[in-house]
Amino acid sequence: MTTTTPQTPAQQPWEPALSVRQVLGLERVRAGQPEVVAGAHRLDRPVRWVHVAEAADVGVMLSGGEMVLTTGVLLAGDEDRQGEYIRSLDRAEAAAVVLGLGRAFPAPPEVMRSAAERCGLPMVVLHRPFPFAELTEEVQSRLLRRKFAAVSLSEAVRTELTGLITAGAPVQRLLDEVARHAGCPVVVTNLAHRVLATAGERAAVDDVLRDWERIARQAGAGSADGWVRAELTCRGESWGRLVLCGYRGERAAGRLLADRAAEALVLHRMLAGDGTHAGTSAGPRDSWDSWEEQSARSLLTDLVSGAVPARQLLSRARAAGLPVNRRVFVPLVVREREPARPARVLRRLGLPGLAAHLADDHVAVLLSLAPDQDARALTAHFATRLRAEPDNSRAVVAAADARADWTDVPAGLREAQHVADAVADSPAAALDLPPVVRLRDIHLRGLVRLLRDDPHVQSFAERELDGLLRGPDQDLLPVLRTYLATGRNKSRTAQLHHVSRPALYRRLEAIQGRLGVDLDDFEQAASVHIALLAHDAQQG
Repeated sequence: MTTTTPQTPAQQPWEPALSVRQVLGLERVRAGQPEVVAGAHRLDRPVRWVHVAEAADVGVMLSGGEMVLTTGVLLAGDEDRQGEYIRSLDRAEAAAVVLGLGRAFPAPPEVMRSAAERCGLPMVVLHRPFPFAELTEEVQSRLLRRKFAAVSLSEAVRTELTGLITAGAPVQRLLDEVARHAGCPVVVTNLAHRVLATAGERAAVDDVLRDWERIARQAGAGSADGWVRAELTCRGESWGRLVLCGYRGERAAGRLLADRAAEALVLHRMLAGDGTHAGTSAGPRDSWDSWEEQSARSLLTDLVSGAVPARQLLSRARAAGLPVNRRVFVPLVVREREPARPARVLRRLGLPGLAAHLADDHVAVLLSLAPDQDARALTAHFATRLRAEPDNSRAVVAAADARADWTDVPAGLREAQHVADAVADSPAAALDLPPVVRLRDIHLRGLVRLLRDDPHVQSFAERELDGLLRGPDQDLLPVLRTYLATGRNKSRTAQLHHVSRPALYRRLEAIQGRLGVDLDDFEQAASVHIALLAHDAQQG
């Protein structure tokens, strides 16, 4: 059986509070000419309440976090009682003690000052007469206003986020709204501190991610000022954390805001099918995987598009758990009908990297290897295992050469995407493919794809193929495509189209008549082949 220690009200993070320093800075308090005579290093302790007390055993009346006001009239002339008064406050975890000079003590009593210093209890003396009632009223009203403001903010955020979820808004929209309310970056991590999602001003987010390892440790230990953390929990098991990074508002408001945001994110994941939606048995692990996928997709999409300079994405990659120091990067693009499969294969092989579905059936994969690892062998091993998956023998795995410089990764990913598209468009894509296809393997087809948007190439393709493109027999175009792709092998072409050799000859004669070319002439056949490649690339 486990037991838990109940928190005192002063320890509860949702209680609004002023610090001792803030109370001493109030205009009414400054009128009493306050002087800190002990515990100056503890002035940031929270003040939950203000209490006037003279009795030596005052601690029994406190619950923690109070700033105690006294004139000391019951303590004068009795040093034992003076010392016990301070020790009693310390045992009760009072925030500070304020002694009004004049009635009982013309100067700070040394016994009380020394005891407070030993205990680390802030002790303040007021050199001018000061009505304690005014201070009590001022502090209590401020605390109540803070409490109501925090609760109001909490309810407003909860209503707003619930409305977004009901409207089917994506999770990023929720995070953006939380960042707007918080006025600081918002980071979502898994339990290993890997960043899964971010929101907020881009420059501020990049600053946070640049030093994320240190920040994550401080936030986890509760030692970072302005960093507010909330657990993401499903079915009693924590699977992630939400962190407000550098929140500058009231701690109580920040705590409530983080809690409301965490509730909304967990609800969003459950309704999306990652928790208990639709009778599934998915749990925290599934939520974790979903966030991992979103994080990888965001990073790899920005890398491929070039919308964000690669150097600015380095901190995001590091925070997402990708090793980036002294590494070699292998950019891959997989044409895959089941987008989640490459990521699963990466995990099974224990290869460090990211994988994410980009668009259509494109899956970008970025391997991060040590310089002494054999990049080609590991890439081939990944491709072989991927194609060994059930019903996946025809998956196209395209790769660019390994990059030692992070800034070269976007060009590598775009090259791999180009190669994958060129191979996938080929009628012989399933024939004699190496495990990993590279730029040198696609030859002329790759060059034509690069030039497909050139108006001259488009005009050339239309002119060369005009007789077939405008003709009534559109089934002749696939025959021509296969005939040229197989190196003008008539037997193979007839076999692939399930026709007899005489029937194929008749179709080839019709094609030559429509185009006005002799396909037995190498130059004319090459010209038609290039035009057909350009036409297919434009259509693709």
